[in-house]
Parts: sequence; structure tokens; C-alpha cells
Amino acid sequence: MLLTLITRILLVAFVLLLLAEYAPGIAVEGVYAAIISAVILGILNAIVRPILVILTLPISLLTLGLFVFVINAGLFWFAASFIQGFTVDSFWSALFGSLVVSLASALGSRYIKTAEPTYPRGTTT
Repeated sequence: MLLTLITRILLVAFVLLLLAEYAPGIAVEGVYAAIISAVILGILNAIVRPILVILTLPISLLTLGLFVFVINAGLFWFAASFIQGFTVDSFWSALFGSLVVSLASALGSRYIKTAEPTYPRGTTT
């Protein structure tokens, strides 16, 4: 489980470094900043994002769920506002960056599986 978490953090850090190279408006100053950014983005997505999704449920329903992209971009931009070495210039850069990171994270979650415990025959969980 810990190895899976570390692998996912490293995947997001790698994607952030790629974004810094190829996406205009996004800058990451090094591997350390990318790893810290990946951890902070993970914490924000695990704790703050569900609260924001619930609070903005009426507008999300009106926009048929597209407002969730705005929430993701806002969290991405917010994380960049206080992490040294990670900068995002505009909302559109944050939107593009959050889409790429979300896509990479979803693909990573699909292919990076947690090791399920194996039990001897005849035993139950």
C-alpha cells in the first residue's frame, strides 16, 4: 500500500515536470518541488475537493458537472500559490495542467494496483 502511494506521487511529480517543460504558463523548478507539489495536490484532492464539490453541487448540476473542472483548476492554481518552486501563470494554464494531471492520475490508478493480500487455502478473511 505504501509502495503504491509512493508510485502514484512519483507519477504525478513526473507529469508535473513534463508539464513544466512543454506547457506554457506552468513552471516547476526541480524534482523536489515537483514531489512536494504532488503531495500537496494529493492532500487537497483528498480533503478539500470533496467539500468543494458538495458545496457547489447546485452550480455543478446546472452546468452538467463541468464546474468540477473549475474546482480542479482552482485547487491546482491554489497549490501553486503557496508552494515555492511551482508556479502557474493563469487560470487557463491551471485548467490545462489540472486536466493533464487528472488524466495521468486516472491512468496511473488504473494500472498501478495495490497488492491484495494472499491467504492460504481454506482460510477466510
